[in-house]
Amino acid sequence: VQLQASGGGLVQAGGSLRLSCAASGSNFRLNVMAWHRQAPGKQRELVADITGGDHTNYADSVKGRFTISRDNAKNMVYLQMNSLKPEDTAVYYCVGWGHWGQGTLVTVSS
Repeated sequence: VQLQASGGGLVQAGGSLRLSCAASGSNFRLNVMAWHRQAPGKQRELVADITGGDHTNYADSVKGRFTISRDNAKNMVYLQMNSLKPEDTAVYYCVGWGHWGQGTLVTVSS
């Protein structure tokens, strides 16, 4: 299993970023995919997850601002992040098949 996340960077508060995750693994469309994050000095937390049938689940802190989606034909998972806040600063990880990708850093300046 390989999970390659990209799209992180530095953005001002109120801005947007789109994270992408290229996934390789068996039966992608059957697997629940997720984004987790870890802020400096804090534990990792679930941001959002999505089933193969596009049922989604979000952390309360990102509801209404973030959108998770997937493209089963391309084995891709996305996280559209809008109205970013400084507290969203973290390393974001793509997770699937019980595996974690290498993470991509998102920094939101105030």
